[in-house]
Amino acid sequence: MDVVRSDERGMIPSACGEELVRTHTCGELRPEHAGARVILMGWVHRRRDLGPLTFLDLRDRYGITQIVCDEQRAPEAHAVAKHVRSEYVIAVIGTVVRRAPETVNPKIATGEIEVVAERVIVLNPAKTPPFPVEDERGSPPSEEVRLKYRYLDLRRPRLQRNLILRHRAALAVRRYFDRHGFLEIETPMLIKSTPEGARDFIVPSRLHPGKFYALPQSPQLFKQLLMVAGFDRYFQIVRCFRDEDLRADRQPEFTQIDVEMSFATPEMIFALIEPLIEELCLLVGREIVRPFPRLPFAEAIERYGTDKPDLRFGMELVDVSSWLRDVEFAPYRRALDGGGVIKGIAVRGGAKYSRKRLDELTDIARRAGLSGLTWVKLGEGEATSALALGPARLEALARAVGAERGDLVLIAAGPRTVVNQALGLLRVEIARREGWADGTEFRFVWITDFPMFEWDPDEHRWSAVHHPFTSPRDEDVDRLEADPASVRAKAYDLVLNGVEIGGGSIRIHRRDVQQRVFRVIGLGEEEARQKFGFLLDAFEYGAPPHGGIALGFDRLIMLLAGETSIREVIAFPKTASATDLMLDSPSEVSPAQLEELGLTIISRRGE
Repeated sequence: MDVVRSDERGMIPSACGEELVRTHTCGELRPEHAGARVILMGWVHRRRDLGPLTFLDLRDRYGITQIVCDEQRAPEAHAVAKHVRSEYVIAVIGTVVRRAPETVNPKIATGEIEVVAERVIVLNPAKTPPFPVEDERGSPPSEEVRLKYRYLDLRRPRLQRNLILRHRAALAVRRYFDRHGFLEIETPMLIKSTPEGARDFIVPSRLHPGKFYALPQSPQLFKQLLMVAGFDRYFQIVRCFRDEDLRADRQPEFTQIDVEMSFATPEMIFALIEPLIEELCLLVGREIVRPFPRLPFAEAIERYGTDKPDLRFGMELVDVSSWLRDVEFAPYRRALDGGGVIKGIAVRGGAKYSRKRLDELTDIARRAGLSGLTWVKLGEGEATSALALGPARLEALARAVGAERGDLVLIAAGPRTVVNQALGLLRVEIARREGWADGTEFRFVWITDFPMFEWDPDEHRWSAVHHPFTSPRDEDVDRLEADPASVRAKAYDLVLNGVEIGGGSIRIHRRDVQQRVFRVIGLGEEEARQKFGFLLDAFEYGAPPHGGIALGFDRLIMLLAGETSIREVIAFPKTASATDLMLDSPSEVSPAQLEELGLTIISRRGE
């Protein structure tokens, strides 16, 4: 019999040939439904056999309802219930009754009722799953097993909560931008390859042999062209692709909230995005403080050792070069004589650290490029240290770094970049070990005034820190060719708890400025014309000043959900090696397909 669907609940043929219509979900019934005759459908979450009584926990994405199968009242239903197993798909026809007070289950929303079954119908039996779907308390299955059987993993409450949150967040984003006059406009998925940074995914064209499309790393150029076209407020929840090495917060395909405005300033972007972030945080019951602080790039590096600072704890980097300039300690002398720096961080309660723990931190510092660490303990008595300084001077030094009684000061010396990076890593690692990075606290910060360019030692040229379409600050434009290192960009990143969740800028909108930037990064006129001629031409037809931002939707949902990997908030993610274990992809294609595309596979050396 064909399935007939009368509404969104669905209508399914039973084993007896009659059509069953689901009347309620498994998370819907409450005491006010007592006495109602209902039809539920779902998966057997758990079965408990008590002889003449068999209890089934019936589950769907809305919740769990307890089903009672009584051998005396409904012997056929009881017989079926005796033989079902976890993850069987069944339908239950029965009556809602209130539970006795002593049997109420406060852990589930339907815990005040149960359904006394008249009939239990098996819609589809199930093999024993490779891991228990119903229990998340034991040892978790390996990620490989979870991804291979992702359709089972997605039945688990945690993953379902995450994807429901993702849906609600996407809906909130669309409503928010619609209220503010933005239009969601789709941009192409098959575009021209113009790699600047990460590698493109390349798609061969059958109709144009020897030529290729690329999958977009972002809609950057299209959204700028939309500004030229007069669509002054654009947004899109868009899929993007980058063929790069992966980690916990990266995937080869990812989703971002893409935004662009004409006649925008950084302050306008900040004022637009902060209330949106506030709305999204309220989806998980988090109240945040606005406006978000702003921190110039150079200051972030000096104070936190990174342009993605976690503000949930202190341990700011403090320059103590002037305090230790006259100390005859070889590492300090080498650092200062070589134009380097000496910096310290104060570790709250660290005076109790053992020698073993200090050695572990020193190993981390060495792996980050330092020759070692020195320390000062500000204990209950006199300050102590391996440094040959008197107690009073040691205490004054510790106080200068912000230490109090019971604290530890870690001191690093060397090139400024290495010291900043190493102490930045140390402060994050110490906070992780001490549990100071509270996952319930959200601390946002805007990082501003990025350098426009950075030197690429491998290619011996300047490259754009963000992308080459970012506008330089007006007061720095005259130094583009003469001193690229000093040019600052009208760029900004949004950081949450040490994770970059968005980046944007005010864009270049004039052809002459864009061509100058191309020249700085080594893109000659002919190559620039070949790659970006359409954009340069568009700038000559009345391009307005414009700017925007792209928010990493996967990362944002990951943080809202309290997860540490974006794979936990994506329905069908790839592994760390960019493979899909469920579909077994990437995979080979047939010789006929390759021939049709005019392609030949050549093995790389060593393979």
